[in-house]
Amino acid sequence: MPRRTATMLASTLIFIALLCAGVLIPVPYAEMSPGPTVNTLGKAGDEPVLRISGRKTYPTGGHLNMTTVRVTGADYRMNLVETVYGWLAHDQVVVPHETLYPDGQTEEQSTQENAEEFSQSQESAKVAALRQLKIPVSSQVVVSTVVKDTPAQDRLHAGDVIRAVDGTAVEEPGDVAGLVTRHQPGEKVVFTIVPAKEAAAAEKAGKEPTVVDEVTITTARSPESGKAIVGIQAGLDHTFPFTIDIHLADVGGPSAGLMFALGIVDKLTPGDLTGGEFIAGTGTIDDDGKVGPIGGIEMKLVGARNAGAEYFLVPKANCAAAAADIPKGLTLVKVDTIADATASLEKIKAGRTGELPACTKG
Repeated sequence: MPRRTATMLASTLIFIALLCAGVLIPVPYAEMSPGPTVNTLGKAGDEPVLRISGRKTYPTGGHLNMTTVRVTGADYRMNLVETVYGWLAHDQVVVPHETLYPDGQTEEQSTQENAEEFSQSQESAKVAALRQLKIPVSSQVVVSTVVKDTPAQDRLHAGDVIRAVDGTAVEEPGDVAGLVTRHQPGEKVVFTIVPAKEAAAAEKAGKEPTVVDEVTITTARSPESGKAIVGIQAGLDHTFPFTIDIHLADVGGPSAGLMFALGIVDKLTPGDLTGGEFIAGTGTIDDDGKVGPIGGIEMKLVGARNAGAEYFLVPKANCAAAAADIPKGLTLVKVDTIADATASLEKIKAGRTGELPACTKG
């Protein structure tokens, strides 16, 4: 066999071997890519994303699109070829697997966590929107979760309203832990509660609950801190003056909070908040209307622009990353609160786009 032919054959075999290795060898990376966007003013399937009853609503126009990111599953292991392709592609991001699934988190655990965060983001979006409109929202401290095999199991239940601990009224979830940890492990603590069923029935009837119980629990020692615990997580439950339903399936995480809140504001106020423009955005939101950062901002920008968005509301903390690679034709608008966002929407509507707070790389 001529030397040149032998060299070419050997090179071909080496190339094939390397290619096979690249396909077969898994690497510890995961991939993010643009997901679908959904207009919070429109429908998801046959159902409106936002449905409000018991309060006058107004026609809306334009788009206030929430954005999403697709990610590879917890059990999927990328190979070397896919990883290199992802690094080179403009519309994909390759990140360490543990970034998306920390501490060996399973697909089921990730889905459950995302569902819980999504539910909480909806609740906070409602509160933030109504507070922005100066519509009163009442709140009460409740048992969010009860940890298995702790003193509170079978004594307290999710949804129980916590009125007081040891006779001291509680106003914030943090008050509960503060009052419990005043005790030494093994001491008794007294919870004044309205049972969950009674609280729900009273809220539905628009009346004050008539059943109030006192539950005495012996504290245990926290294996982490050594302090007294009973084994509950306290949270806030809100009572709204009318019904706001958010319908959107197959979406998780907290990052749609801002866009839900803006959609609610638009439906509850006369006029058109968007001015008919196609506006997309992202950002978590808390009860006070503070907008927080999210992951996958680069992919959300690409997805929004592909859907037709011309403006994108970016959480302040994500601005530097977003400004590093802006899709052509998309204007980034920096927001820190829901008040910032509504003010910017008014400027877009009025054509005063030169006054919009911009995202910068620095």
